[in-house]
Amino acid sequence: MRIVGGQVLQDGALIEGDLAVDEDSGLIAADGHGRVIDARGLHVLPGIVDIHGDAFERQIMPRPGVGFPIDVALKDSDRQCIGNGITTVFHGVTCSWEPGLRGIDNARTILETIEANQASFAADTRFHLRHETYNLEAEQEVTRWVADGRVGMLAFNDHLPGPDTPPRARKVVQMAERAGLSENELNNLVTRLQGLANEVPGAIARLAAAADKAGTPTLSHDDMSPEQRRWFRDLNCRVAEFPTTVETAQDAVDAGDDIVLGAPNVVRGGSHIGWIGAAEMIAQGRCTILASDYYYPAPLLAAYRLAADGIVTLPQAWTYVSERPARAARLADRGVLEQGRRADIVLVDATDSRRPQVVAAICAGQLAYVAAPNRLQ
Repeated sequence: MRIVGGQVLQDGALIEGDLAVDEDSGLIAADGHGRVIDARGLHVLPGIVDIHGDAFERQIMPRPGVGFPIDVALKDSDRQCIGNGITTVFHGVTCSWEPGLRGIDNARTILETIEANQASFAADTRFHLRHETYNLEAEQEVTRWVADGRVGMLAFNDHLPGPDTPPRARKVVQMAERAGLSENELNNLVTRLQGLANEVPGAIARLAAAADKAGTPTLSHDDMSPEQRRWFRDLNCRVAEFPTTVETAQDAVDAGDDIVLGAPNVVRGGSHIGWIGAAEMIAQGRCTILASDYYYPAPLLAAYRLAADGIVTLPQAWTYVSERPARAARLADRGVLEQGRRADIVLVDATDSRRPQVVAAICAGQLAYVAAPNRLQ
């Protein structure tokens, strides 16, 4: 396969040229022959690597208590991903102390469904385990998943409501609905778990050690202070997801850690909960990765928004959604368009730079999405 006449992102610049794909090996080749994709007027970019996204939850449970089959939900999410240029997707699956949508039974089922349906997904679909640190009962099972190589990334989350959780009343209502519990039942569960706080650091350390042994990247979520970030760094947890203060993000930068912020934050012009602005953090050098978070179109839109607003150039912006997340996920075979790398490629029509459209997506050398079939020859 040859992609001809496009603006190809290579070596940090958009250069007019052709790109060849070996469809048998799924790799970018030196040259090619056979069918042609006309990419004139399009940007030819590495596929988006989305290391943190949980929008699939809305396909599983579009309304509280209204569930759909997980395989149907994940296949629909896959179509959303590939149509928005995401060729590698890490589904952020919460394994919580709460039952229901985010409980361990559901996490287990999602993991098994991803594994059973891998061949039918257009995007390379992986399991990002968002482990709630107070879910102490799940430690042994999660350790086995990690040791068996079933977990692509392991994040440490703590969403246990506390008296200072803002706004606590609304959060408890939302969690109770999602878990299928009454507010009183949820509050009783939270109170019981709060009494186990002394056991949590040891459990985190053991899981981090298991991940380190398995070669699985680890992430800490919502770090609230430089001290907390340093504690996780000492466990070889080198990715900070959504640090809540500038000082915490700066500590991560100074130590060479990756910092993940939400692409929707860039698209919307700020955080939906009033935290630090992702575009501003990028301008300050305090963010290295953008993720879809809760909205699959966001990485594509965010990269072009950063360029349109003059924060960084488009080649620089694209590294936040492709090369850098690939490196953080330890996927050395993708994220850039080079001979011998995996042929994950996105063709984008950026005639309207604030509303870019994916025209075609190639995943592992296979044409996975086409919005303009007239470009195929």
